[in-house]
Amino acid sequence: MLFMNAMKSVLSTRLWSGCFLLLPALCQASSRHCDAWDSAPTVTLASGVLVGTTTSLPSATAVVNKFLGVPFANSPPERFSPPQDPRPWSQPLSVLAVKPACIQQWPYAQEVRDFVQRLWNNPGGPPPAESEDCLYLNVFAPSTAPPPGGRAILFWLYGGSLQWGQASNLWYDGSVLAAYQDVIVVAPNYRTNVFGFSNSPQLPLASRNAGFLDQRQALAWVQANIVHFGGDPSKVTIFGWSAGGSSVDNLVTTTPKDPPFRAAIMESGQYTYGTYFPKGVGLAAWQSLTEALNCSAVRDALACVRAADAMKIKEIIEVASLFFIPTVDNVTQLANPSQARSERRIANVPLMLGTTAQEARTPLGLNNLMASLGNSFPDEPQLRADIVAAYPIGQGGLNTEYDIITQIDTEIRSQCVSSLIASRNIEAGYPTWRYIFNATFPNNEAFPNGGAYHGTQVPLVFGTYPSVNATAQEVALSSYMQAAWAGFAKNPERGPGWNQVGSFDGVDLGVLGQGGSAGVTVMKSAEVDFRCGLYWAALERNGIFY
Repeated sequence: MLFMNAMKSVLSTRLWSGCFLLLPALCQASSRHCDAWDSAPTVTLASGVLVGTTTSLPSATAVVNKFLGVPFANSPPERFSPPQDPRPWSQPLSVLAVKPACIQQWPYAQEVRDFVQRLWNNPGGPPPAESEDCLYLNVFAPSTAPPPGGRAILFWLYGGSLQWGQASNLWYDGSVLAAYQDVIVVAPNYRTNVFGFSNSPQLPLASRNAGFLDQRQALAWVQANIVHFGGDPSKVTIFGWSAGGSSVDNLVTTTPKDPPFRAAIMESGQYTYGTYFPKGVGLAAWQSLTEALNCSAVRDALACVRAADAMKIKEIIEVASLFFIPTVDNVTQLANPSQARSERRIANVPLMLGTTAQEARTPLGLNNLMASLGNSFPDEPQLRADIVAAYPIGQGGLNTEYDIITQIDTEIRSQCVSSLIASRNIEAGYPTWRYIFNATFPNNEAFPNGGAYHGTQVPLVFGTYPSVNATAQEVALSSYMQAAWAGFAKNPERGPGWNQVGSFDGVDLGVLGQGGSAGVTVMKSAEVDFRCGLYWAALERNGIFY
């Protein structure tokens, strides 16, 4: 099957190239051939000519030009190494179909694996092919003439715990945003797990986070090429969800001078504050991999692992649950990003960030409150008692111990951290807007009683929620959120449409979709963050927060 798919891809490229070369003869034979060629969008880059495709959406003012699988780096890259510029091509390159995902690492426990793949391995479509030949991006651009100076760009970074994910997930199709909001959407692949964050001690420190370097390579490609798609390279907004949000935070905190973007959006993900893995986790994972491949005793372990079969590596890291995390190199990831933020040593750009109302809800959740608190705060009996008192069962929608556990987890890991970053960002003088997404729709719910769990806002931002059984609120709220995100990209200083953090005596939190709303409800952040103070001192004592 893989061979047949590869042959189809090769034949497709050759047919397109052949049509291009035969164009004069075809035009003489039949004007219909010329019309068909003329209808295909083409873009001429320094690397070569791209031939894309189009899509039309109901009532949209513009057809969308789609360029799918555009090489932004030489692919496949050398395993574990930084990306290199793409090689030029001499014949027009057909970019009509998405490319494979970079090799993904899924949890090995079957129940967890099935759940995670159902939610995030291309929901609504077939699982993607996986390959090391994956450094490609997708561009979605309106076909009409751009405004003076060019269009704003939304540059998307997907989530997946830096272990899995792909730019061509159906959720991340930028056609709706391009058609109805007159922006350009760019979505690159980047390497994850060991392929993106190997932790090999044989690599130079600044080269070990290949996945982050892929993201930067794609941003550099945008700066060099987006003008040919009608975009303005000075109008790039980076946005991402989960690990993509953390990646956005890393880009903001590591590029204090001349960032290749002018605004940032962090959705349910950040790096500045949070759980930091013990030192040596990534190196231990690398050593375990080399041992499993019988590479640990050879003189050049890196070369040995590079020569191993990629699918064998995938099998080993999944079965052994080896966790490869980014290396602190102070180039792509800082040792202390919170200090850099407070000292104004980060990108001077407006920031929008937010979370969902029930980030931590899953069907695999815990149901024993005291056991959960004991694991989280084993030496803090008074804190455990204070937490139990702060979450009374039967109030505020907390009807079971599962409800309480997931709400505690939501607040500690997401909501309160988002609040802290927003406050510190404003204190440092950076314009900041914060939101909470609090809407639930049955056709967009992967499990019963899920609430607004992690990731539920993403298809509403892209307008890619299931059309079957969509409610009036869902359609209207998605339209509102698309306009808010695109409006922020077009004019970051003006914000997304609700109050900036620190304004109006703290009435500065935009709650999206609450109570059946198809827009935003602005409320005091203190009304939802009132329990956050419970955790700060304990987390600082445990070295979790800087």
